Amino acid sequence: MASILLYDGAVQEQKKTHIGILFLLAAIGFITVVDTGAKYMTAELPPLELVWGYFFGIFAGLCVLAMAKGSRLPRQLATRRLPLHIGRAGLLILSISLLFQGLKYMSLADATAISFTSPLFITLLAVPILGERVDKGRWLAVLGGLCGVLVVVRPGSGLASWISLLPLAGAVSFAAFQIVTRLLASTEDTFATLFYTGLFGLAWSSLALPFVWVTPEPWYWLAFLMQGALGVAAHLCMIKAFKEAEASLLAPFNYSKIVWVAAAGYLVFDDVPSLNTLAGAGIICLAGLFVMLHERRRQ
Repeated sequence: MASILLYDGAVQEQKKTHIGILFLLAAIGFITVVDTGAKYMTAELPPLELVWGYFFGIFAGLCVLAMAKGSRLPRQLATRRLPLHIGRAGLLILSISLLFQGLKYMSLADATAISFTSPLFITLLAVPILGERVDKGRWLAVLGGLCGVLVVVRPGSGLASWISLLPLAGAVSFAAFQIVTRLLASTEDTFATLFYTGLFGLAWSSLALPFVWVTPEPWYWLAFLMQGALGVAAHLCMIKAFKEAEASLLAPFNYSKIVWVAAAGYLVFDDVPSLNTLAGAGIICLAGLFVMLHERRRQ
């Protein structure tokens, strides 16, 4: 009987892990669409204004959801960890601002490839902050994914400049953001986490707005709202992912963004993926599959 209970527990844990991975992949897909739109709009609007527009759209969508909740809203927004919510939103603002600034000068693929160092920082931070045990299998998956990124970037191809530090610093900020997401996921209501992300994200981004404001064309406001809706969907999926699976386990699957980016670059910017991009994407996908199989065997 005990062995049956242990087996059932392992199966349930495995299902939760797979659900977490699927939610993270969906979140990354939505984020890629947002990044692609930002890359397109940097030709006319300052990156920091685009960050504000993104959070304006997120908060507008959240207000609609909040009105639908009615009397349940005060209970769902109750929290004792408000400083973490404020800090989490600040980390996200920093990460997106650095990435959008990099997109102004770099291609979508190059900026994304550099930002793929984020899973390494997640795995490193998960040990001292979350107390997670990162075994050799997870380290191998992360390093394997990084090798795939190096194949895409092609060291010596001209990316080594101060501009490349922008998405790199953004990757560190995003890693810290995901770690805080994991800390909050264990105690906070999903909608509360998302609502405070939108609220404080709008507040943080508004600080720089007076210094960079350029009056946008009317269609940009619709773009802001659409990006905000995608942002809400991405954050809901990300919060759900970190509720279902450990941060260090999910880390290698951040590399799947290269697949989304290759598709977006081709469809929007007519950028045909190179052989290096396809080969690197293949290595990255294999790294993700390896960690799934590794977890199934371990459990």
